[in-house]
Amino acid sequence: MLTCTWAPTATAGPDLTGSGRRGRLGERKGADLVGRLEDPVLRAEALGIDHLLVAQRWWGTGREIEGSSYDCMAMTAWYAARTERIGLITAIHPGFFLPAAVAKWGATLDRLTEGRWSINVTTGWHLDEFAMFGVDQPGHDRRYDRSTEFIEVLRLAWTGRPVDFEGEFYRVENLRIDPPPLSHALTVFQGGQSDAARDMAAGHGDWMFLNGGPVSKISAIIDDVRARAERAGRTVRFALYGIPLCRATDAEAWAEVDRMVAAVDPSIVEARRRRVAGAEGMWERSDDALTMLDSNEGYATRLIGSPETIVGQLTLLREAGVELLHTTLGDELFEAEVLPALPGL
Repeated sequence: MLTCTWAPTATAGPDLTGSGRRGRLGERKGADLVGRLEDPVLRAEALGIDHLLVAQRWWGTGREIEGSSYDCMAMTAWYAARTERIGLITAIHPGFFLPAAVAKWGATLDRLTEGRWSINVTTGWHLDEFAMFGVDQPGHDRRYDRSTEFIEVLRLAWTGRPVDFEGEFYRVENLRIDPPPLSHALTVFQGGQSDAARDMAAGHGDWMFLNGGPVSKISAIIDDVRARAERAGRTVRFALYGIPLCRATDAEAWAEVDRMVAAVDPSIVEARRRRVAGAEGMWERSDDALTMLDSNEGYATRLIGSPETIVGQLTLLREAGVELLHTTLGDELFEAEVLPALPGL
């Protein structure tokens, strides 16, 4: 199983307990800022993490969702210059960027990093941010139509041949990316779990990022997308978000989780539900209390317990079709006892 972690570019994590925790990354500058942005990534690379996901979150509350973050494209280029091995995945929202310009930028990074760059085409749900930056807000499924065209232009641009394309959302004439990318093909990640997201993954994506959840839920999504992809003559791979809470015993880990659940502020959880109302298929109302603990339902994946228990859970997820674990770092026992076992799953 491959691994991925977030780039530490958000100024604050979600504060679902109402405890008043706040990051101060947005107040730092110069060498102090560089250290906070660079050290966790160099550590992830030293741990053997395969990919770094650089999110596009230009505005956030720092309460029910993440805080604002440093720019995704600037940060990807900066990390490219400071890392040697780790893959770099940039989240890009169609509507904020033109695909031809992203194809040029990505091809440059592809050559500089010798193939370490890929894209996460993020159709988007944070409509307040869309409005803030002057981006059109078509309906949910129409945003996926736009994303599909975005991917089509990207892939054509990376063939090295001149491209003419006239779609509903994008148009290019005799587009040529010169110098062309080093890689023969662009690797496209995407998120979402709605019908529209599943159709786009089946027809156009290489990898699908899934929010956290129990094995039964994740297995059902994977089986459905695989069936859609098979009908399209394609294959799709799957990445799953999971936050580990690894302790010496299962009882110790679950006691800690129970304390976290008890501390959650229901009013903040409800505010988060309103904030993500632009999404479909993710962050649905659930009786699973673990979905309330973080902004991408990572604890609901249930990487909770002793090292042996977590390895067992990951084995079940691998058997269900998960090939990449998108996770957070900082759990010492997980990193010492579980992380080394992942390549063998």
